[in-house]
Order: sequence, then C-alpha cells, then structure tokens
Amino acid sequence: MPRKLKAGKTKLKTHKATSKRFRLTGSGTLMRTKGGKSHLRRRTSERTKDLLSEMIPVQGENIVKSVRRLAPYMKKD
Repeated sequence: MPRKLKAGKTKLKTHKATSKRFRLTGSGTLMRTKGGKSHLRRRTSERTKDLLSEMIPVQGENIVKSVRRLAPYMKKD
C-alpha cells in the first residue's frame, strides 16, 4: 500500500556542525565556543586555557542570520 502524501513544506535538515558549535540562551542570544582548544596547547598558560572554555555572544547580524538558517530547529538551552 503506498504511503499517504503529506501536504505542506518538507522538513529542513539541521547542519550538525553548526548545532554543535552554537547554543541559544534563554533570552535568545546566540553564543559560540572559542577555537584553538584541540592541540598545541602545551606552552599555553592555565589561565588562557580556562578562558578558552567559556562561550561568548556572536557579534554581527549576518552571522546570526546564517546560523539560524543552518540550524532552524535550534532550541533554547
């Protein structure tokens, strides 16, 4: 028996790398992680390594718009 066709738009796929790199706060601010945490950190001070772990707000309307387009179902965490 053939499947029943659904009316309306198709579902959008979330860009998974974007959803892993960005978070939405409760107020709707888009936050991003900092880069440079994966390797070559031997000579980096402990304070600098601690500062790499915090998330910072995304600056720029165009970047926010493109992230929202890549991850349309991003939930507020």
